[in-house]
Amino acid sequence: MPNAVIMLCAGQATRMRGAVADKVLAPLAGQTVLEHSLKAFREAAVADYFVFVIRDQEQRLAVSKVIVGLGGRFDKIRFATGGKERQDSVFSGLQAVPAEVKNVFIHDCARPLITVKSLRALTAAVKKDRAAVLAHRVVDTIKQTPPKAGKKLRLHKLKDLPRETLWAMETPQVFARELILKAYIKVRAKKLRVTDDVAAATLLGHAVTIVENSSPNPKLTHPEDFAWVELLLKKANG
Repeated sequence: MPNAVIMLCAGQATRMRGAVADKVLAPLAGQTVLEHSLKAFREAAVADYFVFVIRDQEQRLAVSKVIVGLGGRFDKIRFATGGKERQDSVFSGLQAVPAEVKNVFIHDCARPLITVKSLRALTAAVKKDRAAVLAHRVVDTIKQTPPKAGKKLRLHKLKDLPRETLWAMETPQVFARELILKAYIKVRAKKLRVTDDVAAATLLGHAVTIVENSSPNPKLTHPEDFAWVELLLKKANG
């Protein structure tokens, strides 16, 4: 049975403060941000269908030009329209995934440093366990403010969180199609808010396998991230 990848392109880039109009189409080390992820998926050969979740027709045309420019086999392509929140965009993408698909990768295209090695490790994990996430260990000391602190930061008794139990979630996250679709249907039915796909799967009581990532895989969030990620790309490419 085939696999699919949902490529999330519809983010509004509000934290870019106007530095770039579209994160996934912005130039990065001589290519668009999107191209870096697409090339990794193509080389890894882990997905048959590509579902691009886009904002509007203008972005769809721009993404289509990127796909055509890459050449290769991107013939099983579908588009879906993004929603207000990330979870809405994921659900829209899931609706466009064919029923014959067994497993679905979900990837934030603002993470252009994914590797072939990681994609293949995730594929092996999802075949065994039906749910897997790329993640890295938290190395900083993490403190937690009281639940009612809100934005007030003065004079709190901070709680220590044992960092050996903490993991920072990345993408791709990959699941059996039926499992993650059922999870997001539940999220919508109960009007819940989740910030990643693992949280949705957890609502069903499903365990998730962590695939530890030893390579940098940051998300482009602020304007200054571009210089840092470009440096990492150049280092990775020798």
